[in-house]
Amino acid sequence: MALRLADGTSWPDTLAQAVAATGEAFDRLGDGTTTLRNLVGGEWRTGGTPTPTRTPVDNSVLVNLPRLDAATAHDAVAHAAAAHASWAETPLAERRSRVTDALNALTAQRDLLALLLVWEIGKPWRLACADVDRALDGVRWYVDEIDRMLAGGRAPLPGPVSNIASWNYPMSVLVHAELVQLLAGNAVIAKTPSQGGAVCLTVAHALLHRAGLPATLLSGSGEALSEVLVRAPEIGAVAFVGGRSNGGKVAAALLDSNKRHFIEQEGLNAWGIWNFSQWDLLAAHLKKGFEYGKQRCTAYPRFVVQRDLVDEFLDMYLPVVRSVRFGHPLAVGETWQAGDPLPELDFGPLISAAKADELHRKVDEAVRGGAVPLYRGKLDGAPFLPGQDTSAYVAPSVLLAPPGRSRLMHAEPFGPVDTIVVVDTTDELLAQMNASNGALVASLACDDTDEAAKLAVDLQAFKVGINRPRSRGDRQEPFGGRGASWKGAFVGGDLLVQAVTVGDDDRLYGNFQDRTALPPSI
Repeated sequence: MALRLADGTSWPDTLAQAVAATGEAFDRLGDGTTTLRNLVGGEWRTGGTPTPTRTPVDNSVLVNLPRLDAATAHDAVAHAAAAHASWAETPLAERRSRVTDALNALTAQRDLLALLLVWEIGKPWRLACADVDRALDGVRWYVDEIDRMLAGGRAPLPGPVSNIASWNYPMSVLVHAELVQLLAGNAVIAKTPSQGGAVCLTVAHALLHRAGLPATLLSGSGEALSEVLVRAPEIGAVAFVGGRSNGGKVAAALLDSNKRHFIEQEGLNAWGIWNFSQWDLLAAHLKKGFEYGKQRCTAYPRFVVQRDLVDEFLDMYLPVVRSVRFGHPLAVGETWQAGDPLPELDFGPLISAAKADELHRKVDEAVRGGAVPLYRGKLDGAPFLPGQDTSAYVAPSVLLAPPGRSRLMHAEPFGPVDTIVVVDTTDELLAQMNASNGALVASLACDDTDEAAKLAVDLQAFKVGINRPRSRGDRQEPFGGRGASWKGAFVGGDLLVQAVTVGDDDRLYGNFQDRTALPPSI
């Protein structure tokens, strides 16, 4: 049966909704193209070099993203610093009122924001809605808790917070963090990710601006803007979420600045299987783990399995992998009608055709080096539109024993590729789970929870789940990383507000150059 786009979900329809909702943030050109504006000094400005951005869903052009230069970014930071000085003096009751107004405006556009995420970064509808909802629900919790969090005289930072985040969670990570930073009394600057999410973030920031919040939104290459957004003396703190390569550059640029920072980087999060028998429980967790094609920093792409359990593990695991559903997030049958549910998928495309090609090359490299391919899925039979470009889609793959020299052995694949390593002792288990010099999360599947707790002490992960996965967390739950996966102050719950304020005792919890201080609950 041929598939078609669900009614009302085409990109022209979606973009028209965005322009109707926040027209001040868009330039509609005579040739039919649309270019985003940047929010600088409290105004939406036209400028920069227009660069086409494509959707991973079908590789079509969405909008033009204007790439700004460093001089324009300097001007934007100066404006943000002036706005910060005023906002920091604004009473908390007024800050709370304006943030609440912004939340209400964002809530009214919830479905539009989610549909933008489907097109821009390829999230299936359910996961796109969850990303928006997590942002809004999470910030409302902070609105209710902020009086307690600022008790004792905590005050805003000396300058605005500069936010540089990856493309995979525009709302629940980036916008969520900005709104909490604003609530705490800081002006905010956000760099639009070049790979995806620009239109969603533009609409969201237009609604923040209408609510009277001092937000700045800039687009451009990291090479051109990072020096300004990281090292400018007016910046009060730098928040970074992304890969270790770029994160390392940000951390190096901050070494001599004593500037507040929180740098979240991916780690190779591992799930260990030792003396375990509850396979149905584990199967449910692992199926959910494929959501969004494992394109997130807390995904589990590595399984370290006790040799005596490999056969039982594979009996459970391989059917889970074969059941994973992926394809075009908006492709429906001819009988679909408005009001019917959109496709229920575990993931859509990867963020780009280039990323898909890179992942294929990593898998081929590992297999040539000796890894055993236990499963390699195909695109055949997945729900796609007739004649659709599928260059950004990757079916799940599972490799046993990747060679030590392969990239898949030491780095997170950021896609639906899992690797399995077999071990004989608990020492080997810990060594393999700690192979990437620190991780954000880890999990142990073990029937004896006391034994698991003893093993967890030696894992180089910020959070360890016993017979369950660990996630970034919401609301009061702290978040950070061990080793190279995190630099600077930890965030989440009270720790996020402490990280973006100053007080009499600023010996924060975090992973710093000279010390690591873990919160009591970790």
